[in-house]
Amino acid sequence: MTVFGVILAGGEGRRMGGADKAMLQLDGQALVDIAAARLGPQVARLAISANGDAGRFAPRALPVLPDGTPMGPLSGVLSALLWAAPLGAGAVVSMPVDAPFCPFDLVARLSAPGGAAFAMTDAGAHPACALWPVSLCKTLQDFLASGASPRVRDALTQMGATAVEFPHEADFANFNTPADLAAAQSAQARA
Repeated sequence: MTVFGVILAGGEGRRMGGADKAMLQLDGQALVDIAAARLGPQVARLAISANGDAGRFAPRALPVLPDGTPMGPLSGVLSALLWAAPLGAGAVVSMPVDAPFCPFDLVARLSAPGGAAFAMTDAGAHPACALWPVSLCKTLQDFLASGASPRVRDALTQMGATAVEFPHEADFANFNTPADLAAAQSAQARA
């Protein structure tokens, strides 16, 4: 199965004071570049799901997919499925830009169950790190149109997604606040 990837970078960054999370720096690299370096080698094609000025991503030479109707990360996933399907992808793996350290075997492990799947560690679920078969595009469209809560976990549950166990919670570290990013920067400096 051909798998494409999408970095979910469409958030408003409210907990980051309105900052563009994709462009925040960690150890001298933008979070979007860290995420692309992790996910890019695992997929046939990679895109960025983001709203606003797509030109800010121009140096990366990746397609930028805006949301049709902004409803959180699921809108980005839907945009990615609509992009990937006509290009021959069988599935799209999503990862959030503010959790850029996905494991190097994320795609292989999420692909193993043969349907929708998401990452899970002992600390809990990581539903934004998920594999979405393109065959579920209409199901996701209907889910979003239904007025149901646009929570990623709810959509995956409705699709019968499999939780795939990963051993290291640190691979899914999420930088939601300036304090999270500062702690990660400090840890990088000590390493």
